[in-house]
Amino acid sequence: MGRSPQAECYHSPGFGRADLAGGPGAIRMKNLFQSDAVGEVISRIDKLQPAAQRQWGKMDVAQMMAHCSAALDLASGRLVRPRALLGRLIGPFVRPIFSNEKPLPRNSPTDEKLVFSDARDFHREQEQLKVRIRQFHQGGEAQCTKHPHPFFGALTPHEWSTGMYKHLDHHLRQFGA
Repeated sequence: MGRSPQAECYHSPGFGRADLAGGPGAIRMKNLFQSDAVGEVISRIDKLQPAAQRQWGKMDVAQMMAHCSAALDLASGRLVRPRALLGRLIGPFVRPIFSNEKPLPRNSPTDEKLVFSDARDFHREQEQLKVRIRQFHQGGEAQCTKHPHPFFGALTPHEWSTGMYKHLDHHLRQFGA
């Protein structure tokens, strides 16, 4: 018996089975409210090495981890950024990119305040990122920001959690983890 097209999901390192709990045809990505997804991401972070080479982009591995920590600060409300004009115009149309089943595209635009170009301590950033992931997970939906995403606009806690998983997966794949 074959699988239905609705049960198909993108598979690469970091993308697991589809969660069909949303009903027929619904595909739900992993998200940081799921303990197994958190464990997987932290395991992948632990595999990173200071000399890891990026496969695209400009940040080195420590800068990438600082960037991911800042994104989690955004999702948890510790950091609030104003809405970008371009995001106000097209954000609602491209919002599904943030939480659908497809991986984020390489070299996607990034808020300049979330880009780090200074030298960073690899081990400090690695530990800080794992702390931020655990804090986001443990806080659950109640601790998720009510502020809109600077580009995509208003998001539900589930969209934030899925988007943060996708963002981490994107950058871990960038460094081969």
